[in-house]
Amino acid sequence: MIRTPLRPLARILKARHQGENPDAIERENIRLRHEEMRDRDRRRAEGRLLVMGAMFFCAFIVIGGRMAVLAQSEPAEPRASAAGASILAQRADIVDRKGRILATNFDTHSLYAQPQQMIEPERAVRELVKIFPDLDQDRLMRDFTGKRKFLWIKKKISPEQRQAVHDIGEPGLLFGPREMRLYPNGKLAAHVLGGASFGREGVHAAEVIGVAGIERFYDDRLRDPAQGHEPLKLSIDLTIQSAIEQVLHGGMRLMNAKGAAAVLMDVHTGEVISIASLPDFDPNDRPRPAVSGDASDSPLFNRAVQGVYELGSTFKIFTVAQAMDLGLINPETMIDTKGPLRQDGFSIRDFRNYGSSLSATTVIVKSSNIGTARIAQMIGASRQQEFLKSLGFFEPTPFEIIEAAGGKPLLPARWNELSTMTISYGHGLSSSPLHLAAGYAAIANGGTYVKPTLLHKPRVEPGHRVMSEKSARAARDMLRKVVSEGTASMGEVPGYAVGGKTGTADKPKPTGGYYDDKVIATFATIFPAHDPKYVLVVTLDEPVETSGKEPRRTAGWTAVPVAAEIIGRVAPLLGLRPEIEPAPLADITLTSN
Repeated sequence: MIRTPLRPLARILKARHQGENPDAIERENIRLRHEEMRDRDRRRAEGRLLVMGAMFFCAFIVIGGRMAVLAQSEPAEPRASAAGASILAQRADIVDRKGRILATNFDTHSLYAQPQQMIEPERAVRELVKIFPDLDQDRLMRDFTGKRKFLWIKKKISPEQRQAVHDIGEPGLLFGPREMRLYPNGKLAAHVLGGASFGREGVHAAEVIGVAGIERFYDDRLRDPAQGHEPLKLSIDLTIQSAIEQVLHGGMRLMNAKGAAAVLMDVHTGEVISIASLPDFDPNDRPRPAVSGDASDSPLFNRAVQGVYELGSTFKIFTVAQAMDLGLINPETMIDTKGPLRQDGFSIRDFRNYGSSLSATTVIVKSSNIGTARIAQMIGASRQQEFLKSLGFFEPTPFEIIEAAGGKPLLPARWNELSTMTISYGHGLSSSPLHLAAGYAAIANGGTYVKPTLLHKPRVEPGHRVMSEKSARAARDMLRKVVSEGTASMGEVPGYAVGGKTGTADKPKPTGGYYDDKVIATFATIFPAHDPKYVLVVTLDEPVETSGKEPRRTAGWTAVPVAAEIIGRVAPLLGLRPEIEPAPLADITLTSN
């Protein structure tokens, strides 16, 4: 910028030459400079005002436009939204080991109302009650004629219901898209799947979250958008699950039982092929949890993993197997069975008088409490605890449904010699049928513990060894004789060599002590006995068989026939070929002419 000097020399000299005052030139230049500065500042101020005016105008346009958009958009329930967080509705499918759908997603709609936009709210109430009889007509009338601007009517409706509501023609009744969880097989494997519900909800979307079972356990994985295309593959076989549930339901009714549970498990991988608990429920319409009474009375109660019971004589094989592994006995060792056996003021008796002594094998075959308790005395409390702990009987099973964490075994407060003796035949320690299945799997596979799992794992890392192969083999031979010669003779299945052990335990009262006429009957089996591939545990709660003159509650009369029917039904489905013994040839005598 070039500035004009206030006293230009040429003009000053000229003014002096003409006799004028040179100071007038300076004053005039100062006035002109000030006028120039004032004009420049005015122009700058006017430019700033113009820019600010333009900015305010743009802001007004943006805010006005946003308000117009909000005024025309559908409202969302205030409590169902979260600032800055989008609702993820997509959820991965769950399939069985063969890829068949167990849980998937289904597009449906929700129904909500904007009462202030209604034309005939009274008529809308009357028509809605006809479509949804469970609605409270009086409450709906108050909501529609009151000051509410928004309310949910139904979180999910069928296409037929949506059409019926649409035919009402009320502009204040609106629909929002929904993605709900669908279980196409209904009650099948209900306790495994658990169920799902809506989490955060908006008008245009709803978050689907797992509430129980494997849906809850793997909730994060199933909701992960990066894995949404990849279904969660379970070890469950849909066909076998269906067969077992059908037989178990029939057996429960035939034996007049309060409830039932069954676990079928691969002894080498730990994969659970089927796990069932009755009574059950439909996860598409999951009932509310019970708030009072016995938890086991609710159909939501999973007896296979949450049911912690004294499992009776099924524990005897663990005692004998450990004693053989320690070198204390062999299958032919004679055990003192004279009774009753007294310890700390308590008497231990057998169901029948088996004489003064039995071999270790016969102790298992005859199910002698006294003989098992004698063997437990040889083992001792500390070694017994260590062995049962290695079989997983001290902690909840690491199973992939949320309810498994609640199935922690109940251990004695003081593990004295009496506890050692009673636990040896299944009294004084309570565990779940799933714990028992894992323990029997270790015997069946040659002495290695495997963790039960619901995931399809054709190959797994071997677990820790709990007994030698020799001891496991001897224990399996004993279990086979229990079926062929002992208390589980009704467990024979033609073509399939079955081994197993019965267990009948008195049911404890909630107030202490035991019922005289209520039991937990269990049959733990391995098959085929010569080369075991599967273990099956069947438990009946309060069974009673009434075909005879007197009611019979022991496992040999209740749980064993049910287990035999299950094996006969599912063994061919598992790919096991029956071994048919050839019929004896007719006597033929060769004669010569």
